[in-house]
Amino acid sequence: MVPGEENQLVPKEDVFWRCRQNIFDEMKKKFLQIENAAEEPRVLCIIQDTTNSKTVNERITLNLPASTPLRKLFEDVANKVGYINGTFDLVWGNGINTADMAPLDHTSDKSLLDANFEPGKKNFLHLTDKDGEQPQILLEDSSAGDDSVHDKFIGPLPREGSVGSTSDYVSQSYSYSSILNKSETGYVGLVNQAMTCYLNSLLQTLFMTPEFRNALYKWEFEESEEDPVTSIPYQLQRLFVLLQTSKKRAIETTDVTRSFGWDSSEAWQQHDVQELCRVMFDALEQKWKQTEQADLINELYQGKLKDYVRCLECGYEGWRIDTYLDIPLVIRPYGSSQAFASVEEALHAFIQPEILDGPNQYFCERCKKKCDARKGLRFLHFPYLLTLQLKRFDFDYTTMHRIKLNDRMTFPEELDMSTFIDVEDEKSPQTESCTDSGAENEGSCHSDQMSNDFSNDDGVDEGICLENNSGTEKIPKPGLEKNSLIYELFSVMVHSGSAAGGHYYACIKSFSDEQWYSFNDQHVSRITQEDIKKTHGGSSGSRGYYSSAFASSTNAYMLIYRLKDPARNAKFLEVDEYPEHIKNLVQRERELEEQEKRQREIERNTCKIKLFCLHPVKQVMMENKLEVHKDKTLKEAVEMAYKMMDLEEVIPMDCCRLVKYDEFHDYLERSYEGEEDTPMGLLLGGVKSTYMFDLLLETRRPDQVFQSYKPGEVMVKVHVVDLKAESVAAPITVRAYLNETVTEFKQLISKAVHLPAETMRVVLERCYNDLRLLTVPSKTLKNEGFFRSNKVFVESSETLDYQMAFTDSHLWKLLDRHANTIRLFVLLPEQSPGSFSKRTAYQKAGGDSGNVGDDCERVKGPAGSLKSVEAILEESTEKLKSLSLQQQQEGDNGDSSKSTETSDFENIESPLNERGSSASVDNRELEQHMQTSDPENFQSEERSDSDVNNDRSTSSVDSDILSSSHSSDTLCNADNAQIPLANGLDSHSITSSRRTKANEGKKETWDTAEEDSGTDSEYDESGKSRGEIQYMYFKAEPYAADEGSGEGHKWLMVHVDKRITLATFKQHLEPFVGVLSSHFKVFRVYASNQEFESVRLNETLSSFSDDNKITIRLGRALKKGEYRVKVYQLLVNEQEPCKFLLDAVFAKGMTVRQSKEELIPQLREQCGLELSIDRFRLRKKTWKNPGTVFLDYHIYEEDINISSNWEVFLEVLDGVEKMKSMSQLAVLSRRWRPSEMKLDPFQEVVLESSSVDELRDKLYEISGIPVEDIEFAKGRGTFPCDISVLDIHQDLDWNPKVSTLNVWPLYICDDGAVIFYRDRREELMELTDEQRNELMKKESSRLQKTGHRVTYSPRKEKALKIYLDGAPNKDLTQD
Repeated sequence: MVPGEENQLVPKEDVFWRCRQNIFDEMKKKFLQIENAAEEPRVLCIIQDTTNSKTVNERITLNLPASTPLRKLFEDVANKVGYINGTFDLVWGNGINTADMAPLDHTSDKSLLDANFEPGKKNFLHLTDKDGEQPQILLEDSSAGDDSVHDKFIGPLPREGSVGSTSDYVSQSYSYSSILNKSETGYVGLVNQAMTCYLNSLLQTLFMTPEFRNALYKWEFEESEEDPVTSIPYQLQRLFVLLQTSKKRAIETTDVTRSFGWDSSEAWQQHDVQELCRVMFDALEQKWKQTEQADLINELYQGKLKDYVRCLECGYEGWRIDTYLDIPLVIRPYGSSQAFASVEEALHAFIQPEILDGPNQYFCERCKKKCDARKGLRFLHFPYLLTLQLKRFDFDYTTMHRIKLNDRMTFPEELDMSTFIDVEDEKSPQTESCTDSGAENEGSCHSDQMSNDFSNDDGVDEGICLENNSGTEKIPKPGLEKNSLIYELFSVMVHSGSAAGGHYYACIKSFSDEQWYSFNDQHVSRITQEDIKKTHGGSSGSRGYYSSAFASSTNAYMLIYRLKDPARNAKFLEVDEYPEHIKNLVQRERELEEQEKRQREIERNTCKIKLFCLHPVKQVMMENKLEVHKDKTLKEAVEMAYKMMDLEEVIPMDCCRLVKYDEFHDYLERSYEGEEDTPMGLLLGGVKSTYMFDLLLETRRPDQVFQSYKPGEVMVKVHVVDLKAESVAAPITVRAYLNETVTEFKQLISKAVHLPAETMRVVLERCYNDLRLLTVPSKTLKNEGFFRSNKVFVESSETLDYQMAFTDSHLWKLLDRHANTIRLFVLLPEQSPGSFSKRTAYQKAGGDSGNVGDDCERVKGPAGSLKSVEAILEESTEKLKSLSLQQQQEGDNGDSSKSTETSDFENIESPLNERGSSASVDNRELEQHMQTSDPENFQSEERSDSDVNNDRSTSSVDSDILSSSHSSDTLCNADNAQIPLANGLDSHSITSSRRTKANEGKKETWDTAEEDSGTDSEYDESGKSRGEIQYMYFKAEPYAADEGSGEGHKWLMVHVDKRITLATFKQHLEPFVGVLSSHFKVFRVYASNQEFESVRLNETLSSFSDDNKITIRLGRALKKGEYRVKVYQLLVNEQEPCKFLLDAVFAKGMTVRQSKEELIPQLREQCGLELSIDRFRLRKKTWKNPGTVFLDYHIYEEDINISSNWEVFLEVLDGVEKMKSMSQLAVLSRRWRPSEMKLDPFQEVVLESSSVDELRDKLYEISGIPVEDIEFAKGRGTFPCDISVLDIHQDLDWNPKVSTLNVWPLYICDDGAVIFYRDRREELMELTDEQRNELMKKESSRLQKTGHRVTYSPRKEKALKIYLDGAPNKDLTQD
């Protein structure tokens, strides 16, 4: 073909290049658009969906060009959240540029910039209901066909921590918009209180049952007769009205459960929905007695069946009539691995008779002998509402656990029950008789006693025959029922999970539109018939016996069918058909809901922020929460805060204002001058769940003026330091800018504190113990490290201290002391006058070093009699008064570097030195003592000084009345010399050679007493301090005793440098306690009033904080190398094998035999145990398990690891100790006698090796069982490895195939293992059911007393009860 000019063929290459050019042009246009968009300012919109409690905490973020029209914003938001555009409003969430918070126009073409959106900032919007109606969900395209509908969500929603939800019920396209709200489905969900999904499923099913709902509405509540709170029918009525009329997506069920008599704990108990159905129906029957609804449950749900037994020889039949509310259908027959395929098959199995033959023969009343018989059930009458329970929960006797059967069982949408009605009843009933089913030697009922009525069926029970009664209801003829027994399925209650727990929800068909819905707690969604088929259970493939284990755990549990009978099938009452009392109830509930909605709207627009206020009188920081509507002005908020803080009687309201405050940094961010009429929503940046700042209600005196706080300023707390008085004043606050220089900052401070700026030293405390002197005048505060809130110390004296290096100056030392000083409250032990002399005499007798005799002499008066503490204090007080008068006349000539308190007491003569001795050592003498380089001399001198003061009491005078050797409010070692710490600890009774041996080549552990003591480890060989521990401040003064502290107890308020060690702290407390530091213990008191002893003497007080409490108790404290040990007695054959005896002290380097020698007198005095050293042993204790036997020659810390608060077993021996070597192994054996069902007492077996053969030989020696017939097993768990005699024969791993004990599965490598053994020839005792039950009770009681778990005891569950009077403490008897 020759192409014409108008229709020429284009070469392929031209087509390719032309297409390529078009693509390039399109890309170029897009790039230009992107480039323009990049240049255009963008608006960040943050939208909060407030229409749903589930989404209220979620944020939707859109970053749009500023030229975007408002209608485009609404479209983007609708697509993002899945709502239909136009069914929701967007309002400002931060109050920007709008006073009335009117919603934005979703049809406007106005740009975001013109609509007052701010580019480059966060613009907060709230997505709210439109005209009171919730937004409509954007549905997926229905033209996609049935497949898209089938993918809708049906099953349990994925929830945090949920188990058992499967992908079978979660669509791949499931999203935020896949759950239909009430505006779409027309139904309201129920809120799950915690684990009340089973209740929600049943309530929704009853609500969707027209006959039940209509009957409930016809019942009228009489408030004069009953409390509405406890009336179950009334609360159900209210709930149904809300489900039918509420605009909410879900409503609460708390009022219903409260009428059940349940508290909040019941919400955390999951129960069986079938059990709840029965209990609730019983409760309703009780409440509806003598009303029109009295027989409602029976009319709707009750059926009748015959339980019969027929003799196969003579045809005689005994029977009884039973009623039922539901039919339980077995999923899998007992002993079978194959489940029933359908509900119809399970129903046939339900009525399938069984043959009683062999040992199960039936005693026939007519034949007068045991005969083969047929026993079974026949349905006589089916209810209008047929309930089928699929028994998916079973018990596995192999594992002895409950299980859930997830096998597939189909159920039809329409079920024909005519095939299951009793056919034989169509015959003449004169051929039958009535008797107890299966009972022997009972009286029989002849044919003339047969009754066709069921008026007294409730009274018929096993062994009772039916009597003839007149005026009764006739059994419907089976032939009449057969044609009308077609049932339609309308409710499937589904369980997802295991036998241990799971989740319930309901799939219900509405009789109004014949549509299926999933009621899953608060979520209601439309589903299809295909979704119902997914609840049949089972798996896609066949897995044989294990099919149930691999099947989906989500399957139908209860099915409810309704009889298809046009004459009886009811429709739901319309609003105009409601009884008058229901109309009134609907009106009341609507008003309450509207009121609640208004309240929610107020809550949604309420700003909740922390409020602080420093009380102008009490000077205590108060805290509260201010809740103010966003439209309230600042002036109105101040009035609310003023009343909230109860300041009406304290200060005028015009002396208060609200300021922006940062409580964490204690920083005043800004004040709000001139904004008194500004709405709080605008000031606070909108309504938020949390704010990054707080508010402070600031107060002033009437003669003061509020200071203006501007954004960008920093707050500085200025402390003025007085070097002469060695004091730090309370802070005053100034505000500065970060760009100010140090020079400008000094001038600012100078105006505030009236100190000259020229000589001013400014020290910034950036953080704890970080002091920086500001020395560069031109440096800005920002470069110096100032932040929002800062603390500085200023000093402006003209002393030479100004010229010294800062770290060597007096100022640095004073600030260092100020930063590290804490206040502690110390409770002293109860003391009586004169008790110290007796205590020191006992110490001397005990071998403690020190001149105790001299101490006793010093506390005697001129006449040699012992002076009382009161007398000493009285004399001290008189001397103090005379000294004060003398100093007033002569003037104060003390050292300027000392405090006035120190100089007042400097020349007080010690009241203890009455025998003409010279005055006590003054401060300078104390410093010389503490600076000595000879540790031994230092120890003796320090000890003598402290001994002088040992008998002083501090109950009524300041600690400064003590001799100036304890000048407690001055800086010790002011000359910057190193301070060696005196230990004052005495030698232990063990020999020094043993202690030396214990220390050789041995690294000390962190918790040993030697390291705890904080003595030798702190010094080198010359006795010099390794760390420069300086300025250890200590000041003590009496403190008013707390109420209830007890008579004789005194409190001290101690200001102490927290870098001081516990050892030094105790030495400072010696004069106040009255004993040496080694003879009292320090206990720290925590907030819960629990006390724990502080024993690590080398640790500082850095873990203590201000106002901590300390209790001092008398008693010998641990010395270097000592450990406190708790001694327990091991009683292997007692019910409680572990008995506490006493606390003892073991020392490092001590042998086990020496510790036993020290224990013998203590055991005799404290426990009444008279023991010889070779008739008891010590052994390791791990929890309650006995371990390694300690031999007499073992040395603590060398052979035996020991630690603080160590525990050890003491075991009394029956004979001579058999353990002589560490190579031996001591095990505890116990014989199990299966023929008697009992365990013998424990017997110890000592093995020379870990051989199993040797163990068998030893067991033969003590039992006489031949070696080849001995079977043994290792005990499990904590000693004594208790186990029930019902379980021991099969639960333990008997006769393991090993040759040594130290391999798997035994792993017996240490002493104390428990070995059970038995004679394999001995048969297990056969128990009757009565004997087994009795033995089970005894074993349960025994094991519970010993604290061991009873493995065979079933898990106890809380019974499901409904309390008719709302009182759970009453046990109600229901008919």
